[in-house]
Amino acid sequence: MTRLSGFKRARGAETLTAALHVSNGDATDLPGTGLAPRLIYWRDVLHEGPVPEVEPEELRRIRVAFLTGADADDHAEGERMFADRDRTLADNRDGAYVLWFEADLYDQLQIIEILSRLAGFGVPAERITLICIGEYPGIARFGGLGQLTAGQLRALPGTNARIRLSPAALDLATRAWAAFRAPAPDGLGAVAADRSAELRFLGEAFDRLSREYPSTRDGLSLTERRVLAAVAGGATDAGAAFVHAAARETRPYLGDSLGFTMMERMARAPVPLLDAQPAGRPVGPGTELRLTPAGSRVLAGVADHVELNGLDRWIGGVRLHGRDVPWRWDEGTERIIHATGTTRDRVTTPN
Repeated sequence: MTRLSGFKRARGAETLTAALHVSNGDATDLPGTGLAPRLIYWRDVLHEGPVPEVEPEELRRIRVAFLTGADADDHAEGERMFADRDRTLADNRDGAYVLWFEADLYDQLQIIEILSRLAGFGVPAERITLICIGEYPGIARFGGLGQLTAGQLRALPGTNARIRLSPAALDLATRAWAAFRAPAPDGLGAVAADRSAELRFLGEAFDRLSREYPSTRDGLSLTERRVLAAVAGGATDAGAAFVHAAARETRPYLGDSLGFTMMERMARAPVPLLDAQPAGRPVGPGTELRLTPAGSRVLAGVADHVELNGLDRWIGGVRLHGRDVPWRWDEGTERIIHATGTTRDRVTTPN
């Protein structure tokens, strides 16, 4: 029995090393495990900026333009990185894949993009292994695979974290990717309600994504409200506000640079919600912040951020633009509704 178990472990390691491994970034020491001699990284903050229903080549151009313009291309790789990763993923279509990801929104969107592409290539589900965790023994607030040593990572394939996907999981990922990229958010609720045993964090991630739509209460996304609440609660600079807001997240997913960009939008709006000092400089960790009178009114729910300042933001394939955006997150029913007129005159769509 010992020899057989050892043989199975050896065969398991051999299968892993022959596969193409895909992960969310190089903060995770997968090279140190010895399991991933072929490894690509999927670096894209898909929860920010446009992700419309277009062909992969056009989507690549759109994402590169957004990341460069938002100063979110951390590795200054641009078009080359996207082209290399896309080509490598496609060239392996006759082989196996191992995906190493986490439970947060950032990773879950990457997972469904990759799985949707693999399904489009005709890769059978049984050749795709997902290693995805949202917690780890002994770590009270697990943030991601980057917290684990190479030895701890190497042990994960021997646990329940390793899942060989089924056709149903590929189908769910494909439908979720299509719903995310659609020009209307009608399909997000069904994905948020799904309880897949294989893609077990996807529903939670889509629920969190939905809460980035402006609220019927105040026109704020959940992230914006948490930042304003942090400042109201005593955070005196942007760095502290970001840390306090991130601490409220069940699974933090937003990077600090994009968080500071969001704070700057609220500070530079026609009716500012934040006073940022020194004025005239980009918001950074040391920028002093305080609520403006308008910010206090919006946070109290007696004024509406979108009606005051308008909005121009993409969430997947949906562009929210102007002072009368057609979709809102309804705090009472906890779902996205179709909105017409002002926040005091909403017409909802049925589930």
